[in-house]
Amino acid sequence: MPAPEPDSTVSAPSGESASRTLLVTFVVCLVCSVVVAGAAVLLRPIQDANQKADLIRNVIAVSGLLKEGLTEEQALQRIDARMVELATGDEVKGIDPDTFNIAKAGKNPEISTALTRQEDVAQIRREPRYLPVYRIVDGNGDFKKLILPVYGYGLWSTMYGFLALEEDLRTVQGLQFYQHAETPGLGGEIDNPKWRAQWRGKVVFDEKWRVQIEVTKVEIDSSTPEAQYQVDALAGATITSRGVENLLKFWLSDKGYGPYLARLRHERS
Repeated sequence: MPAPEPDSTVSAPSGESASRTLLVTFVVCLVCSVVVAGAAVLLRPIQDANQKADLIRNVIAVSGLLKEGLTEEQALQRIDARMVELATGDEVKGIDPDTFNIAKAGKNPEISTALTRQEDVAQIRREPRYLPVYRIVDGNGDFKKLILPVYGYGLWSTMYGFLALEEDLRTVQGLQFYQHAETPGLGGEIDNPKWRAQWRGKVVFDEKWRVQIEVTKVEIDSSTPEAQYQVDALAGATITSRGVENLLKFWLSDKGYGPYLARLRHERS
């Protein structure tokens, strides 16, 4: 009886097999990393453009221009964006307000200033030296409203939004937040149209230009002079409500847009 033929299949040593597995894994990971990094680079301009478009849509929405029957394209023509140095209130040339990133600016030591605990009412830690402002003009180019970017910390997150002031620079046209992570159904109700509607017509300054706006849990008595400065707090969201009040008091003060508002009042007097 002939002897059986030897098995022609030769198994690779276990060490060589493990090395091949590691090599294949490394190559796959490397290729995936290159693809992901390349996609991020290629998509960055699209993401930036989308963020810019979303920002402008929020500016248009809070301005009230769409309620006047204008299209978004027509409303865009009524927005005059400018950069402002907060400390002096002077307008700044050479910085594009359309590409200025507020969140990044607040973290950059080169263009922001650290706030003391006493100064930091809005809990933002650092304040950008420059911020954009948006003047709303009529068909003749005459000033009608002012929109100010505002932000501050709520319960869980930094709330970014826009405050729109009427021509008198005291009366609120609207307040709208476009980015936050507050609790849905509680602090997240800052997005509720019914709550936002309360802000229209409220007054942020008294006759001596002292900040008076207040978000209160106390029932508002519309027959009192104080009612014009008061907005109902969100039910079950005391900290978020206080955060909204604090951020407005900060940005309307001399640490925020106060110098620019004073300059604008003088310019228009």
